[in-house]
Amino acid sequence: MEAKKVLHFVPSEAPSSGKSKNGYAFQEMELREGEQEDCGDPTVTHMDHIYDNQICVSDTDGPGYGLLNTTRKYVKPMNFQEEVRAHRDLDGFLAQASILLDEKAATLDEVLKRMLTHLVEDGHERCDMDEVIESLFTDAGGKEVNVHLLSETIQGVTATPTGIRYQQSWLCILSNVRSLQRRHVCIARLERPQNWGVNCCEARYVILILAPPRTKSTKTAIELGRTFATMFSDISFRQKLLESHTQEEFKQELVYQRQRLSIANERPVVEEVDNTDPRKGKRLECRDFFKAGKGVYDDLRRRLPLYPSDFTDGITGKDRCLLKYTTTAIFLYIAILLPAIAFGSLNDESTRGEIDVQKTIVGQSIGGVIYVLFAGSPLVIPLTTAPLAIFISVIRGICDDYDLDFAAFYACIGLWNSLFLILGGLFNVSLLMKLFKRSTEEVIALFISIAFVGDAVKGTVKIFEHFYHGPTLATTNGTVVLQQIKDILEQAANGTGPAIGRSNGTGPLTEHADGHLSVFLPESLVLCTRERPILCLLLMLGTLWLGYALYLIKRSPYLNDKVREVVSDCALPISVVIFSFIGSYLFLDIQLPVFNVHNGPVFNFAPFDKLTGMNTLSAVGLGFLLALLIFIDQNIVISLTHVPEHKLLKGTAFHWDLMLTGFINILMSCLGLPWMHAAFPHSSLHARQLAKVEQHVENGHLYTTIVSVKETRLTSLAANILIGLSVFMLPVPLQWIPKPVLYGLFLYIAATSLDGNQMVDRMALLLKEQTSYPPTHYIRRVPQRKVHYFTALQIIQLIILCAFGMYPLPYMKMVFPLLMILLVPIRTNLLPRVIDAKYLDIMDAQHM
Repeated sequence: MEAKKVLHFVPSEAPSSGKSKNGYAFQEMELREGEQEDCGDPTVTHMDHIYDNQICVSDTDGPGYGLLNTTRKYVKPMNFQEEVRAHRDLDGFLAQASILLDEKAATLDEVLKRMLTHLVEDGHERCDMDEVIESLFTDAGGKEVNVHLLSETIQGVTATPTGIRYQQSWLCILSNVRSLQRRHVCIARLERPQNWGVNCCEARYVILILAPPRTKSTKTAIELGRTFATMFSDISFRQKLLESHTQEEFKQELVYQRQRLSIANERPVVEEVDNTDPRKGKRLECRDFFKAGKGVYDDLRRRLPLYPSDFTDGITGKDRCLLKYTTTAIFLYIAILLPAIAFGSLNDESTRGEIDVQKTIVGQSIGGVIYVLFAGSPLVIPLTTAPLAIFISVIRGICDDYDLDFAAFYACIGLWNSLFLILGGLFNVSLLMKLFKRSTEEVIALFISIAFVGDAVKGTVKIFEHFYHGPTLATTNGTVVLQQIKDILEQAANGTGPAIGRSNGTGPLTEHADGHLSVFLPESLVLCTRERPILCLLLMLGTLWLGYALYLIKRSPYLNDKVREVVSDCALPISVVIFSFIGSYLFLDIQLPVFNVHNGPVFNFAPFDKLTGMNTLSAVGLGFLLALLIFIDQNIVISLTHVPEHKLLKGTAFHWDLMLTGFINILMSCLGLPWMHAAFPHSSLHARQLAKVEQHVENGHLYTTIVSVKETRLTSLAANILIGLSVFMLPVPLQWIPKPVLYGLFLYIAATSLDGNQMVDRMALLLKEQTSYPPTHYIRRVPQRKVHYFTALQIIQLIILCAFGMYPLPYMKMVFPLLMILLVPIRTNLLPRVIDAKYLDIMDAQHM
């Protein structure tokens, strides 16, 4: 068999001139999907796809062999501010609109026939359908060769660091038909996305443009295609069209889009936002830290005008999201409440009831409501976290060692911590975020996820250690047990009971070689408890499995898109409720571990008079270390929440939010409630819950692009108010949630937080064959060996973090914040000596 050649036609990058906000529009005179020729049979095999980037050419001539000419031509997007023709084109379409909504046809041929039939039925100019179909495809009706591909299209593409990314959800098809006297446009919105080829895998909109061949140069099919292609290249506009239920609403969105494109972009506003973001703008200078209050002033000046919209977006106007808000609030309620219970239980054990579950829930509600009402980043979720719980346990140990009053010393450390946080906000310390690269933030984020897994594993191991290796008493009444032992001994002494056996005996009394006796209690007093840890393990893994399976249902073909979205948003609450029911009701006879509830006062004002001046001064160091921990976590969480992929538009408020956290912790310290700061991954998950997304396929990999995110305060506000009301649900029904379900929640949060973490993606490359690597920017622009070196160095940093952060010695964890700070010079000074700086900058870039 003769070898065949494969010619790859890769789109050349468009010139930088004429770039629009959403990318470029290209005219495509090509046919690009999967026609492959078997060299044994010279005929061209017909494929169902319409595009392909490779054309196979055989050296053997024969019947049916054809040639395909491919031409690409850059088409400048329509300028709605200057070109009058754009407005006239749209007005002409609106006057005689031909729109198909929720078209059920699946193949391209069927869709085009339905569109042509609709044009005729709407009273437009009659045409020969066969003639039009022949003009749309290359095979000329199959007269010569069966290469059924589109002849001329315009498709949007976006220039990215990976090369060119096709906008696969829409397709503009052009044709010049001789029998027509005037131009016609028909737009079809398909009922569900269709896969029509490599660069059109998620087709949702088809724009058909027919025009006579001889017409004015500004009225050609290409010019008319430019108008509609420019409008459809906006991803947010396409999302709004999906929400239109009638043709009138559809046409109204077209009018709104024209108005948006006609308004000049306000570039100075964008530049101002960039300059006030600590992660962007000019280089860091020492004098920036001496401009006291400037960062807080800029944050408030930028965010206060947008404050009313934080409450009205999605509630008023056309783009309402009440269902999305409801499901997000329910998700947040469960995702915040259960960690609060878990960490409250941990604090209860370490402080011997000084800070318990009830205080943790009340503190979460009070601090959460204050934060959501006054913070500059409303999507960020404040929580008491595992590092803070460990810090509190260390303070309890110090108080025991030096005979200090815990409540007073705890409050003193909290006040010093709050003072440092407030000073940090005033003197713009958050500008240090310029030194934190994406890779450093992802190492810390992955450590937090591993810490969640570690907490779940440690809790489960404790249950196994306590219940699996030995039986337990059926009663907690010690008198009954002692009476049973006494009876057995008396019966043995009187000779009325069973005889004393040897060490291998099975009687109630066994004599050992060293002379002492073992007493075996009757079965009525002994429980075999191995079923408890096994059930706990199944509940934990079941919560993770069901929650994650429901979370991924949005990527499946089951049900419809609205139901999939709601189920995915409520995945965690559904899983928690189901497995709590299974554990507490279906296995009612198996006693599962639950958290303790105390009936003491919620607020305990700190007795500062019990501390000496030296005690107060000794709290400064601990307060500074705590402030350093909160500073790092707070700013990194805000940075991870406001990544470019989330497309948040209202900006950040690093300095003000840091100061606000200090004020909140003053209140927490004085009332004896646990401290809090911005929490990962809850904040990022909150942003994703409120996002509208669009999916596309690139080289066989499915990618999800966020179109927009509703930046609202209502979801977090509702969740924290519900958490406050949950105090009245103690101990019942909240105690019906077993601890293993809480551990399953930790695993779920850790698993869902891995989405979008490039370090995790690069770690996965170590286990993949090279042909399955995704076409990311670092794969295409960085040598493979450098990518793996960089990943290995990140893994080493992560291992060191885990070693210090999870070391059982409590005092070792006190220096953990300093260790996180050391990651910055490692990235900026050490790694460039191992890997070229240009490659580091590419792998640290914000693009996905």
